[in-house]
Amino acid sequence: MKNFFSKHLFGSSRKNEPLPTLGQSLLRRDVFRGSAFGLFAGLLPSKAAAAPTTGLQLGTSIYQSIGVKPLINARGTFTIISGSTMLPEVRMAMTEASQHYVHIDELMAGIGARLAELTQAEWGMVTCGCSSAITHATAACIAGGNADLHVRIPNLEGFTKTEVIIPNHSRNVYDAAVRAVGATVVEAGTVEEFEAALGPKTAMVYILAGPNAEAGPLTTKVICELARKRNVPVFVDAAAEGLTVPNVHLQAGATLVAYSGGKCMRGPQTAGLLLGRKDLVRAAWVHSSPHHGFARSMKIGKEEAVGMLMAVEMWLKRDHKAEWAQWTSRLDHVARRVATVPGVTTEVRLPEGLSNNTPTLVIKWDPAKVGVTGTALAKHLFSTEPRIALPTGAGPNSVQVVPYMMAAGDEKIVADRIVATLQSPPPEAPKSSAAPAADLSGRWNVQIQYLASASTHVLHLKQAGGQVEGTHQGDFVSRDLRGSVEGDRVRLTSSYTERHGDSLQFEFSGQLAGNEISGTLNMGEYLEAKWTAKRHAFGGRRG
Repeated sequence: MKNFFSKHLFGSSRKNEPLPTLGQSLLRRDVFRGSAFGLFAGLLPSKAAAAPTTGLQLGTSIYQSIGVKPLINARGTFTIISGSTMLPEVRMAMTEASQHYVHIDELMAGIGARLAELTQAEWGMVTCGCSSAITHATAACIAGGNADLHVRIPNLEGFTKTEVIIPNHSRNVYDAAVRAVGATVVEAGTVEEFEAALGPKTAMVYILAGPNAEAGPLTTKVICELARKRNVPVFVDAAAEGLTVPNVHLQAGATLVAYSGGKCMRGPQTAGLLLGRKDLVRAAWVHSSPHHGFARSMKIGKEEAVGMLMAVEMWLKRDHKAEWAQWTSRLDHVARRVATVPGVTTEVRLPEGLSNNTPTLVIKWDPAKVGVTGTALAKHLFSTEPRIALPTGAGPNSVQVVPYMMAAGDEKIVADRIVATLQSPPPEAPKSSAAPAADLSGRWNVQIQYLASASTHVLHLKQAGGQVEGTHQGDFVSRDLRGSVEGDRVRLTSSYTERHGDSLQFEFSGQLAGNEISGTLNMGEYLEAKWTAKRHAFGGRRG
């Protein structure tokens, strides 16, 4: 099975266009940050679950014993819903490793040599997730294992190499792991810009693997060729990909490549892999825990290290074709069941490239025959039992089913629950037709009370009937805002995305009382806060 994934499963090609909708989003590792606001906002508890007095109980109800409801994962390897389940062999290896003491430097040397044998890379290292692999690799390219420099990171004053080039197509939320070392990010969108950016301060080039890195002028191969001429290492972030042997990225000229351990390889959720040039991977180990300094918090224990090694061992033994057949069989079952509902159609979409390599079932329906939206259906299945996590679909009247991490029998539960919901949709919340209690036009000063801090924002609002638009000035950035007023109920939404991919989505829900509004601020993946807004004394018309 060594060359199975290196030949691109079932004819898929990294040079093809990315899948639309879900398939495209799956090329990223943790799409939750982009979809949390739309699908899971309002479903996350504002308070910690009340734990039963009996305490934690071992067994199949371990989560329920502390008041937490588990779920069926028909969505994929997303960190927010705990990634994947570990292989039995991984669990056994971790249990055995936990019963013995070992010198961690010696353990990592042994694992590095074994990973080199398995992957055909020069050396390997287990990290605390793929994100920390990015950080350790960046530190290795900047400081090279020099202890004098290591203890000063992230203060890079006086360092020779302090810059990391990231092509425009690879800017993403995970490059925060590069910036955590203190490096300055230099962007490039063309070959000319890339060559101009290469200089004496360049420590590394970062590439996010995926179709975007294989299109346009700055492909991985072009970048590697240009960087090699200047002796600049190239790092490829392949977190959500299947491991290829020989490694496709190293063969394309990359110096280092990193993977998530808790996704398709089904290793520990807190583990990752760094593979590539031996001197840099060994230097990356110097710049990681348990060694003191900036990366001490990125600790990898002996259990996770051995468990990740076992996951790689098993990856090369697993019957990937049989797994694919199992996935398609589960989708076939779901498709047959939902097709019994009038107005419902299905199609299977195949993945592009190596990231999240799984088929996906798209379920669509005629809104004239089925009175529920895809978002409402997904929310209903997530908030009722047995809980099911589904991605929404390619349109307002669709959902998708991803078999990637479904267990045996899950397909029957998923199919039955989708059919039941399509046949008897949950009632929609009644829509208010109340006239606005006031005109909110003007400036409002907003006090936000976060979990352990407070901040002042400003809203500039303009109201026409029950609709509101304007701007939301945050701590650093101003963004557009839209909303509505129904009676004394106010709902305002703003969002913006940073150049590197961080996304902030704010939804203010509150009640108007004179010249004051107060309520709850939902921030999606960043949970909730309380807010109070007061109209500026000279802020426009009063209601």
